This record gives sequence, structure tokens and C-alpha cells, in this order.
Amino acid sequence: MAKYTGPVCRLCRREGAKLYLKGDRCYSDKCSFTERGFAPGQHGAGQTRKKVSEYGIQLREKQKTRRIYGVLERQFHNYFVKADRQKGITGENLLVMLERRLDNVVFRMGLAESRNQARQLVRHGLIRVNGRRVNIPSFLVKAGDAVGVREESKQSPIIKKIAESLGSKQAPIWLEVNAEDMSGKVMRYPTREEIDIPIQEHLIVELYSR
Repeated sequence: MAKYTGPVCRLCRREGAKLYLKGDRCYSDKCSFTERGFAPGQHGAGQTRKKVSEYGIQLREKQKTRRIYGVLERQFHNYFVKADRQKGITGENLLVMLERRLDNVVFRMGLAESRNQARQLVRHGLIRVNGRRVNIPSFLVKAGDAVGVREESKQSPIIKKIAESLGSKQAPIWLEVNAEDMSGKVMRYPTREEIDIPIQEHLIVELYSR
């Protein structure tokens, strides 16, 4: 399966917005987007922006959403199809489904500094759901599911580092977190107002409705 392996800060510059792909670094002065917020391009050519068409605006919104959650094109389209079949507003259904991904839940609980790190923890088998090891980042959690770090993995250097700052992080209200045990519970699904990402999901719906 293909995945992007280049510099992630380049993705933020391409979308013209901070996507917070490096976790805490994105909130610090070391964030390269703060210094070079223009689009990438050789010799600064990316600083010149052309007028964007309606299709281009919709496409960029979709790409931005994909990059925030780390989802590939085909997988993202499949999410949209499922969201469109559900009752309710398609755009909101899509975002709720993306929030339910296991890698995102691990990140939201504070068990990882970024969604990318959360994916690595899941793939390496460090996370359990309802007592069972799950190594699929796209696994969709359900209300009532218990998520946490495997007991055998708590001695890992990377887990110990995360544990030091876990208590100071604030998890969304739809999640319950036990910082001492490095575990939590999905109390319910989030509402649109509780999903704090700068996305205009109606543009994505318009794009796929063409």
C-alpha cells in the first residue's frame, strides 16, 4: 500500500494551513509553516498563488482532510460512500467515522503525540481494544469500547515518554481517559461541534456529488 514518506511540513504548506501532523512541534516556534507558510515550489515559485476554481477549492478541502487523518484516496472515498448511505448529514457522518478510527482515538486520548505516531503504535501491536490487541489503524471503535496501552508495552521507552505528559493533556468530552493506567473508554460518538478540525465538509460532499 502506497503512503506519503516525504516531509510532512510540506503538506501543511501545500494546503496553506497548519495540519498539526507533528504533534507538539506544530505548536512551537520550530514549526516550519510559521516561517514558510507559502506553497512549496523551487526558488520560492510557490509563493505566487493563482486564482483557484470552485473545483480546486473542493479538491483542496478533501486533500486537507485526508492528510489530517492520514487516509489514502481509495480508503477516503470508501468512507464517503458509507457516510452517504447512513442517516443524517453526509459530511458530518464522514467526519464522525474518521474520528472513530483507532489511530485517531489513540491520538485524541493523548496516548500519542500525533496521529502518525498513533498509527505506528497501533501497527506495532502496542494498543488493545476491549482487552484484545488490535494492529489495524483504520479499525472503527464503537461506543463503549475500552482502549488502552497493552500492559506488556508500558515499559517501552516511547510509551514511558508519552506517559510523562499524559496527565496534562485534555481529551475530548466524548472520551474518558485514565492517565495512570494509560487507558480510556469511548463514551459516545462525537458531535460535529466537538470535532475541532478546520474543515468545511460540505465542500467534500459537493466534490463527490459532481
